Amino acid sequence: MEMKILPQDFLQSLGSEHGNTGGVLTPFVPSMLDEILLLARRQKASDVHLSAGAPVVLRRFGVLKQVTTERLPAERLSSMLEEMLPRDKWQALKMTGDLEYVHTIPGAGRFRMVVNRQRFGWDLTVRVVDQEVRSFKESRMPMSCEGLTKWSQGLVLIAGPAGCGKTSTMATLVEMVNQTREDHIVTIENPIEIVYTPKKCQISQREVYLHTLSCANALRAALREDPDIIIVSELRDFETIQLAVTAAETGHLVFGTMNTNNVAQTITLLIGSFPPDEQPVVRNMIAASLRGVICQQLIPRADGEGVVPAYEFMTMNTAAAAMIKTGRSNQLNNIIATGKSEGMVSMDNSLLALVTDGVIKGQEAYYRAINQNLFVQYAGGIARG
Repeated sequence: MEMKILPQDFLQSLGSEHGNTGGVLTPFVPSMLDEILLLARRQKASDVHLSAGAPVVLRRFGVLKQVTTERLPAERLSSMLEEMLPRDKWQALKMTGDLEYVHTIPGAGRFRMVVNRQRFGWDLTVRVVDQEVRSFKESRMPMSCEGLTKWSQGLVLIAGPAGCGKTSTMATLVEMVNQTREDHIVTIENPIEIVYTPKKCQISQREVYLHTLSCANALRAALREDPDIIIVSELRDFETIQLAVTAAETGHLVFGTMNTNNVAQTITLLIGSFPPDEQPVVRNMIAASLRGVICQQLIPRADGEGVVPAYEFMTMNTAAAAMIKTGRSNQLNNIIATGKSEGMVSMDNSLLALVTDGVIKGQEAYYRAINQNLFVQYAGGIARG
């Protein structure tokens, strides 16, 4: 039975690019999955959600929008996945019920796909990967972050909640190194989202579970590959964190991401991942090797035409190192607040600058501020609650 679940304007937009100019409704067939991904890129959506028994949904500028008028049958989604995935990936998905995969559409870029089995059938979430790496200026990072790419060794952390653009920030920094240094970069990713073109650097990109058994295995191997810079897509488990900290202390520049909300929480979680009896030593190691921490959020623009990042940035100084050594990471916000002359930026000041420039609404900033009472005063009074 033919399913006509896509809105008329959506189908017409597809038809104009594929020779169908009559505006005739098209059945929802397996090959339409690529069409949905193409639509998502054209609409500047960040994510696509396909779930058995639910409408097709796009996340655009942080807001979920349904783009179909009927629900997607479980068997139809299953057939779409089977046709699109390589045979070995499809078999693995059926066995395990989980899969991460990067799908490439020639001329339209890469799409990171996460597929899970749920009670009604399959659930597919797709992240639309940027086709080009943003320049440092386009990233809107604090100017002081540029110095993070100049270190010969140490640890740089990029933190924030899931979906806040950490991968894009990392890519900007990696590309800066690629263009300005003559080094060997080893990336360890799960999965590989952005493919780098070597410029001045030699770049080796490895995908966990495809090129190596685990992130920890890849890190151990990387230390024997004559690397100058090691990129870890996510510092998640104890072994990976331990190896990354060791690599940073033994003469390598290590970049990694963490799913934390601010600088203090990032350092606390990093140290807290080690056994209690090891933490005093680890605090000294991190105090000596840490170069900087970037935390970020993505906030809808006031004009409704996209999202913009707000950054918190701490670079290491004597006071920050002392707090980390003595187990007072929860007080690092004070270091950031007093470190403006050294290029540090607090999240609240970043939000305030965006509000002052009219880029975001005060209401959006209020609900993301660390010190909301202080921010109400800065923003001229935002209604509470």
